[in-house]
Amino acid sequence: MNDLGPEARSGDGAIERLIDLMAKLPGLGPRSARRAVLTLIRKREKLLAPLAEAMAEVAATARSCIQCGNVSTSDICPICRDPKRDPSVICVVEDVADLWAMERAAVFRGRYHVLGGALSALDGVGPEELRIPKLANRAGEAEVTEVILALNATVDGQTTAHYIADALADRGVRITSLAQGVPIGGELDYLDDGTITAALRARREV
Repeated sequence: MNDLGPEARSGDGAIERLIDLMAKLPGLGPRSARRAVLTLIRKREKLLAPLAEAMAEVAATARSCIQCGNVSTSDICPICRDPKRDPSVICVVEDVADLWAMERAAVFRGRYHVLGGALSALDGVGPEELRIPKLANRAGEAEVTEVILALNATVDGQTTAHYIADALADRGVRITSLAQGVPIGGELDYLDDGTITAALRARREV
């Protein structure tokens, strides 16, 4: 009998709670979560104990970078602290997952700005709910010469891009956006590295 079916229960409250929490993660349902927990328990010394320690540390220290909005364990993330990054170019993304996707492609060496979402009238998300004012302040700094709008190719993403372009029109900086390679309706976190690379290199004026 398969003990990993959705109906199977361990009978242990603590283990079931762990399974229920794991099942809430993206890409994991009850069955996958049960498999993952069983693997962790069977390899508790090599996997479960280190994972629990790492999760406890992140839970206690994780925060948003006060400069760009990236997730970090310090007030200023490693990217913003890196002296080798080009401070004259800011790449604007909707979410931290998009920032990580750009970093995975390893073609951008400037700084980032995470908006925290996109403008959406249906969801009641206006400019005041996003980090657009902070972006405007950063774009006004003397060293900044270009702002790249690497927003998702969705209706909300493009609406946000146009709003930001208008908001930064008087900042005297070059405003570009990702070009070929990003399909309509596509989200950065789901694109392969080559597509992101092509889109970044073929960016155009807004």
